[in-house]
Amino acid sequence: MRNRLSLMLIFILFLQMGIINAHSGDIPSPASFFGFQPGEDRQLFDYEQLIAYLKEVAQVSDRIKMVEVGRTPYDKPIMVVFISDAQNIANLDKLRKINHELALNWRLKEAEQRAYIAEGKVFVLGTLSMHSGEVGPSQAAPLIVYDLATTQDAQKLEILKNVVYMMVPSQNPDGMDMVVHHYWRYKGTKYEGSSLPGVYHKYVGHDNNRDYVILSQKDTKAIARLYNKTWLPQVVVEKHQMGATGPRYFVPPMHDPIAENVDAAIWNWSWIFGSNMVKDMTAAGLAGVTQHYLFDDYWPGSTETSNWKNCISLLTECASCQYATPVYVEPTELSVYGKGLAEYKKSINMSLPWEGGWWRLSDIVRYEIESTLSLLKTASLHRAEILKMRNDLCKKEVRRGREEAPYYFLFPRKQHDLSELVGLVRLLIEHNIQVFQLTRNVEFGEIKARAGDIIVPLSQPFRPFVKEVLEAQVYPLRHYTPGGEIIKPYDITSWSLPLHRGIACKQIDVFVPLDSNALSAVDSSFSLFSQSREPFKYALFNVNNNESFKAAFQALKNGHRVFRLKQNLTLNNRTLPAGSFVLDRKAEKSVENLLTVAPLFTSGEINPQMLAEVKLPRIVLMETYFHDMDAGWTRFVLDQYGIDFEVIRPGEVEKTKLSAKFDLIIFPDASKDILMEGKYKSGKNYYMSSLPPEFARGMGKKGFQKILKFLDSGGKIIAWGRSTELFMGLLTIEKGKNKKESFQLPVKNIAGDLRKKGLYIPGSLLRMKVLADHPLTYGLPSEIGVFSRGRPVFKTSIPRFDVDRRVIGFFPERKILTSGYAENEKLLGNKAAAVWIKKNKGQMFLLSFQPQFRASTQGSFKLLFNALLME
Repeated sequence: MRNRLSLMLIFILFLQMGIINAHSGDIPSPASFFGFQPGEDRQLFDYEQLIAYLKEVAQVSDRIKMVEVGRTPYDKPIMVVFISDAQNIANLDKLRKINHELALNWRLKEAEQRAYIAEGKVFVLGTLSMHSGEVGPSQAAPLIVYDLATTQDAQKLEILKNVVYMMVPSQNPDGMDMVVHHYWRYKGTKYEGSSLPGVYHKYVGHDNNRDYVILSQKDTKAIARLYNKTWLPQVVVEKHQMGATGPRYFVPPMHDPIAENVDAAIWNWSWIFGSNMVKDMTAAGLAGVTQHYLFDDYWPGSTETSNWKNCISLLTECASCQYATPVYVEPTELSVYGKGLAEYKKSINMSLPWEGGWWRLSDIVRYEIESTLSLLKTASLHRAEILKMRNDLCKKEVRRGREEAPYYFLFPRKQHDLSELVGLVRLLIEHNIQVFQLTRNVEFGEIKARAGDIIVPLSQPFRPFVKEVLEAQVYPLRHYTPGGEIIKPYDITSWSLPLHRGIACKQIDVFVPLDSNALSAVDSSFSLFSQSREPFKYALFNVNNNESFKAAFQALKNGHRVFRLKQNLTLNNRTLPAGSFVLDRKAEKSVENLLTVAPLFTSGEINPQMLAEVKLPRIVLMETYFHDMDAGWTRFVLDQYGIDFEVIRPGEVEKTKLSAKFDLIIFPDASKDILMEGKYKSGKNYYMSSLPPEFARGMGKKGFQKILKFLDSGGKIIAWGRSTELFMGLLTIEKGKNKKESFQLPVKNIAGDLRKKGLYIPGSLLRMKVLADHPLTYGLPSEIGVFSRGRPVFKTSIPRFDVDRRVIGFFPERKILTSGYAENEKLLGNKAAAVWIKKNKGQMFLLSFQPQFRASTQGSFKLLFNALLME
């Protein structure tokens, strides 16, 4: 009896200490729940099954808590699974407060800091399978949760005592279901493992980790809130997959170049976490783990934006199979590319190469489990150091903001586009940046600020982010050898929020202390809209504001009449430029909830001769099945502005009555070969896609004939980027039996010639001069920034017959690069970038750049919106 009592007391003590999980015997194994072991060949579970399993575990385990943190674009729940020992799970709210104090309180005294460090835990946020074709991390999630929920291993229990793992089991639930259901559909057929047609997201597909600066998507917002505002973890890891024929696994540190605004401590910790992962995974017999390879940490993926907020931010990439279908990799097929490894050989960056053979989902799952355990172990071993670093860095960044220029970024209240100023302020606040409005005039040396101007101080914890996104980008040139080849960017090189939005911003390098009497804090409700206090008949919306287009499009959608000014109009000592929108009282009330900038209200009459009624055309968007992200971003922008449209695929054109159904066709950036043939092309050779054949169809010659006839008979076409190649060179319209018309548009693409001369633009903001007083440029200043990759570049010529053209925008001769990186950009000098073309009754608007690039170039949105309203 005494022995039984002693054992019971020991059991209760161990239970309180978290050594025994009260309900571990009730937790179903993943194999018993799903009917197969996750990672098994040709087996996948979808998002709903994954969440059902995790919920069941959370209901019976005191080490697990699951919380909904947002909704996806298709309204699925976005979940975070908290995994730690029972005591930590019970004290999550208190631990969250400690995270906030360490991350944001730069006034903490030494004794307070020590107390928080003694009690705090390292929070590790792991985001899995953001790119939904990369199924392995999410498929490994149940095994990791089950192991940590049931383990009695002393080392793992110690980890759980020191660490709270915040697992996002799928960062893209919509895409996970799309990919898994596609796999199920073709499983057992010759097309098993084929690519999903379209994008695995409502809008942006693979670009979802390019959204963490502008936060345009619902799922992105939900994840960013976790490290921006709500939980403020100290460590963030994003888990991806890569190609099948290279190294098996990539771990940090990243390759050069790195973001220069990020403190050295963050980079040094990435070495520690990555080196431990290589050590632990190799010790577990996992070959092919590489580091300091291919991926740089300069461009703004989600891991980089958390780096800019003082998180130790990490990336892993595992080699892929065909979803759950194994692949056999011949040793002769193994190769490397990019940076960090010159050959697929044993080296300091890959100490144990994988030798080839079968590669399975079960392999991916094993690598994911081992890398996760190593990550958590490192966080546990260095718990106190990491927590201290977080608060030390908070204090250091605030101090830097007071001791190092720049000290402030100033946004004058007077802006060309006030609605974009409001949008930028709200976005910064969403990023947990402190924003203020001046309450009095202040002089910063030669810069004179006025009461009402917006000011962002750099003396705040997230100083690296403030500086990174508000200044112009200057790519940090690094070379493979001294004076040798330049290390090229991994992705784009410009993301300056003011420059991309067309917002005037002044960098202040003179320190002037500002007290609370000079500043008024701005919150997320910031607005410049005020309702009319007097009766009014019309509301006039300044065309300079992007928001005015949104109001006009939404009013049209609501069934109201909308007009535009044919010329400038002065009312109440305010001048409205030509192109501004006029809505009556009823129409204005229907869109009032959209407004952040006040229109001009008037009770007087407006001369009808000054007005042109707006009619929105019937719009069709051409979107391929080839993971067409630019088309997806276009759909998103159109939806955000309330513009109705339909989507058509290239293979459907031949059987579609274009002129009867539509007035305007949009061709986003897409390869001519995909649009025409449904195939990729490299040089002179075509090669097959991985899509099932019913989705790999182009419009063909017959379909393209319908496009040309649509144009000739009065249709309108907007095309940008590579899709403009469709309309270059000699074209022929078949006008009946044995009757053809050949013609050539007075524009050609000379980008190939310029590339041979050394033009290289990886994705930068360029200065473009704009034709004034033209319906396509209503609301634009005399020059704007456009996002360009240097392809195509236009050269126009004198037209013939029933063709005409006007250059709407062109690059100046000097100072073309505004933000980012370019080589020999002077070759663009005086070259056309935006061209309007007339062919018989039809019109075209060709752009050499993407006017809506990743929904982040608001400064050029008006080119698209005006084009939609071409008369």
